[in-house]
Formats: sequence, structure tokens, C-alpha cells
Amino acid sequence: MRTPANTELFAARVAKGWFSQESAAKAVSSAGRDALRDPTYEVSVRTFRRWESANPGWPRPDQATAIRAAFGRGPEQLGFQQVSGNMVDIPADTPVTIPSVKRRTALAGAATVGLPWLKSSAPGSAQSSDLRIGEEEVAGFQDTAADLDVIDQRFGGDRLWRSAKMHLSYIHHVMDHGTYSHEIGQQLHAIAGQLTTSLGWFCYDAGQQTEARVYFSEALNASVLTGDHPLATRTLSNMSRQCIDLGKPREAVRFARTAEQYAAKWEAPPRVSTLLSIRAAQGYARAGDELHATVSIKRAWRSFDQGATNRDPQWTSFLNEAELVCLEGMARSDLGQHKRAVRLLDRSAALQAIEHSRNRGMCLAQLARAALSDRDYDRTADAALESLRLIEGGQSSTRTRRHLAAVRDDLSGHKSSTPLRETFELLTHHIA
Repeated sequence: MRTPANTELFAARVAKGWFSQESAAKAVSSAGRDALRDPTYEVSVRTFRRWESANPGWPRPDQATAIRAAFGRGPEQLGFQQVSGNMVDIPADTPVTIPSVKRRTALAGAATVGLPWLKSSAPGSAQSSDLRIGEEEVAGFQDTAADLDVIDQRFGGDRLWRSAKMHLSYIHHVMDHGTYSHEIGQQLHAIAGQLTTSLGWFCYDAGQQTEARVYFSEALNASVLTGDHPLATRTLSNMSRQCIDLGKPREAVRFARTAEQYAAKWEAPPRVSTLLSIRAAQGYARAGDELHATVSIKRAWRSFDQGATNRDPQWTSFLNEAELVCLEGMARSDLGQHKRAVRLLDRSAALQAIEHSRNRGMCLAQLARAALSDRDYDRTADAALESLRLIEGGQSSTRTRRHLAAVRDDLSGHKSSTPLRETFELLTHHIA
């Protein structure tokens, strides 16, 4: 799960037709068995996942040989960073005996992981001799992941994705090198999966669409490997929303419908059904399919009216009345129902609480565009400037900035109106 520094490896495996880490690990294992003349040689999915993660370090000599045999290129051409000068590939015709290595090791190799808070532990010291993970450590990982999601709702993902990436790298390091029970291991896998799809969302909000799709794909792979149906549901929902911005409405609908199939496997509560229905509605609306969009919107509200439950996952907590009203307003705007969209988006902006100010900023930008299409110029100016004030107050959502840039572009033909001309000039000055 390494982006953007290791997109080389991701692109290389996709080019080979290995669309999942599992299939890539099998292919590298097969190539390694032939090159190393070792019929038992195997590269695990976890190892391959680490290769695509942040700062994986240089692969072992046998792994480098297997990589070269599988891809026809060495690690240096696939995004790996050599951290010392004495790491050399083993020639393909050299037999190798690989010593057994215990999975739960000391932190002696932590420096190669690239985690600054681990580098201070000297190899062989008592402090780094054993990394034991229990309920307390897991609770800390969970709290940090949840905090990142909360901060995203308030300020946006631009300033979060780096922190989330480092946290995810550390969790994978713990999974690879820590000592823990089977139950703790399952919890670590679940946290890593949820954080991966969150990281994809942060990248999406920050405008890094390629990286977002990589993380979403990795989260989806992890959900399939571990049978984590809630993770699959959430990730497909995120991918559906991204496809709207990428101009792929049919794919958005397909992801939403597939998410519904996964949701049925764990009997997801009504709030999840609400989210997936409104995602599908937005896809249909962007495609101009008014009939199916309207049906999906009505289904979303029926589910929402069933109320919250104690089974609602944390990742649906953002979906309050204000947010659902906003998402419907966006769909109505895509359908060309601008007057109705203005009413909905205006209502949403008034309802949204401060802890969801990122969504409020997005809603206001959408309101400005809908109001402009409805020739309500005063409301256009007010909404655009209020959204801009939120950005100037600390929001860091590239998505909101891009929507405001679209408002600015739309205003370029309406400069005869004084409020619109002034709004255009302000947006031009503050929005790149």
C-alpha cells in the first residue's frame, strides 16, 4: 500500500495482469521457485503488501531475485529504496539456502521501515528486544484511526493523509514484527483495513485520485482475504463517491450496488442502506437517469427514517439529516433541477454542525453553483463567500477548493452583476 513513491510496483503488477496482491504474490513465488531452484519458496501476501506500503526497505536477496524473475526488472526500478550499499541481488543461477526466520522479531531492523519514532531504539537494546501488542496498544491504534476520521470531517483530508500513511506503516510493522495473540492479530488486520480505506478517502479529498484508488483497491483486497464484509461495504461506498468526481457515473452505480450485496452479508443497519442508496442515486443523477435517481433517493430517505441503531458503524456517523439533504441536493442539481437543489442545499448548510464543517463548505460551494444556474445571484455570492471563509479559517479540502474554482469559472460570464464580479475577484485571488 505505497503511494505515491511506489506506484512503480503497483503499475508493474497491474501491467502483468495481477490485479490483486494475492495474485501478484503467487506469481512472484512461482518465479522465485524457478530462479532460486527452491520448490518450497514462497512470498506471502503480507510481504507483497509491505512492498507496496510506505518505506518498505530493500527486499532480502532472495526476494530481490524473485522480483527480478517475475517482473524482468530489479527492485531499484520498482520503487524500492536501497538503504545500504551492501545489498546485492543473488544471481538467478545460484542455489540459495534460506534460514528460517521467526515472524515475531525484535525491532533491530526498524530503521529500514522508515518510522522516525522507532529509529531511536538501538539494535539489541532491551527497549527494542520485543514488541508485545495487547488490548491497550490496539485501543490506541483504534483511537488514532477514529480521531483522523473526525479531523477529516472538520478540516478535510489535505493535512491528514501523510499522518494516516505513517500510522498505517507503523501498524503493518507491528503486524509483521510484533508478538500478539490470534485475537489481537484479527483486530490489527481490521484496524489496518479501516485505516487503509480512510487513507484512500483522505487522498481523494486531497485531490490525489490515483493514490486514492490504489488505497481503495488495497482495502478491498484486504476485505476479501479476511472476509471483512463491513470493510468491503465501506470501501465500495467510497469508490462510488469518487467515481462521481471522476466522471464515471455507471461505475459509481455498480460500486454502490456491489456494496449493497456485501451489506446484506452482515445484515447491515439502515444507516448503511441509506448511504448506499444515496450513492447510487448520485450515480444515476450524474448519468441523467432521473427515474432511477428518484427511486434511489426515496429509498435512502425510507432507510434514514428508520433511525440510528447501536449497530451503526462509526464510518456512517457523518450521515446526519444535513448531509443526506446535501447529497440529495447535489443529485437534484446534476439532474438540472436547480431550484429544488438550491432549496435543499440551503437547508443543509443551515443544519450542518461545526464538527462537520468540511461537508458544510462543500455544500455551500455546490449551493453557489446551483444558485447561479437558477440565476439567484445574491445567493450565489453569499454561498461562495461563506465557503471561502471556511477555507480561510483552516479547512484543507482540495475538493472544496476545486468546486469553488468551478464556481469562479462559471462566474466569468456574469461580471455585469456587482456582487458576482466582486465574488469572482475574491475567488480568483484566493483559489488557485
